[in-house]
Amino acid sequence: MGIKQLFSIIKDEAPAAIKEGDIKNQFGRKVAIVSTRPITSQLLLPELTQYCRTRCSMSIYSFLIAVRSEGQQLMNEEGQTTSHLMGMFYRTLRMVDNGIKPLYVFDGKPPKLKSGELAKRFQRKAEANEGMEEAKETGTAEDVEKFSRRTVRVTREHNEECQRLLTLMGIPYIIAPTEAEAQCAVLARAGKVYAAASEDMDTLCFDSPILLRHMTYSEQRKEPVQEIHLEKVLEGLGMERKQFVDLCILLGCDYLDPVPKVGPSTALKLVREHGTLEKITGPLPTPASSSSTPDVRPADDPLCDFKWDKPDVEGLVNFLVTEKGFSEDRVRGGASRLEKGTKSSQQARLEGFFRPIPKTEAEKTAHKRKLEEQNETKKKKLKEDKKEKAKQKAKPRGA
Repeated sequence: MGIKQLFSIIKDEAPAAIKEGDIKNQFGRKVAIVSTRPITSQLLLPELTQYCRTRCSMSIYSFLIAVRSEGQQLMNEEGQTTSHLMGMFYRTLRMVDNGIKPLYVFDGKPPKLKSGELAKRFQRKAEANEGMEEAKETGTAEDVEKFSRRTVRVTREHNEECQRLLTLMGIPYIIAPTEAEAQCAVLARAGKVYAAASEDMDTLCFDSPILLRHMTYSEQRKEPVQEIHLEKVLEGLGMERKQFVDLCILLGCDYLDPVPKVGPSTALKLVREHGTLEKITGPLPTPASSSSTPDVRPADDPLCDFKWDKPDVEGLVNFLVTEKGFSEDRVRGGASRLEKGTKSSQQARLEGFFRPIPKTEAEKTAHKRKLEEQNETKKKKLKEDKKEKAKQKAKPRGA
């Protein structure tokens, strides 16, 4: 789910929580990337079943949207769409090239309370299809392209092919019981990954310590990676986590529409004045899921033991070249980059080579004491080494 206007609030109220930088700044880090898989569930409304079988993935959907040629998806000679594979292959390569170890987390079944939002998406998709047909008859090329982007679907086959590709690339993935964002947050809190990567701000609501945005963007977009720290968000807003979740509920999410006549500024003011959503006067609905624990795999689950393997080069060639019509030279070149990236990501991050600079007086005093102790230890060792050398020289030859 997305939280409406949340990033703008954080940017204005807690700017210290946001850091922007090049993707190479994430060198040496393991990152859980939110993806998805098609889903069917008895919890869903019957008319949503077909839609949910082709539920859109933010990453795979973006590949289908971005990798286009004159408004059409890239296809091989057999007419099979290959945009999703090209996007997954090359943007994963970009992360590996920069020393990042990606882990893809796919959605499981959606929570029951999300069915309302899914119904709206289903309706919007139907309207886009109608608009597309009308634009083909009477609209401009720009109109056709606009509706074409809205009608792009991620199918079960797209997801399965992406998962097969990841396996051949040696990149791990798991399927979450429900929402991928919640699973990523669990892994980040346990230290299994450095951060969760998603374009949706709701990842912070699931208590992920760090959220990375724009990780799967193409290099051509020149967008810096945004690193958002939850602890600094709460500090800047002057809130506890429960109050932060209440704020997000007021702003509107996939489980709940925005409260009428309550914009970002008013929502922030209400939470700060009343403390909790329950104390805010007026008919403000509270979804039951806001305080419930999401269904996730615990970090010590055997399925959460991830391993980054060497790529299966011949397997990649067979899949991407023989089956999908990719260039063999490019695929083998990509496999070579994967092998090189796997080795380089084992190196320590740069900050590991430098001592942190103390800021407070207490830190400076402790740092000075530590340096003095280290110097004394070195001096003592040097004296002992000299004594030992002197003893060795004093020994008669042949002794």
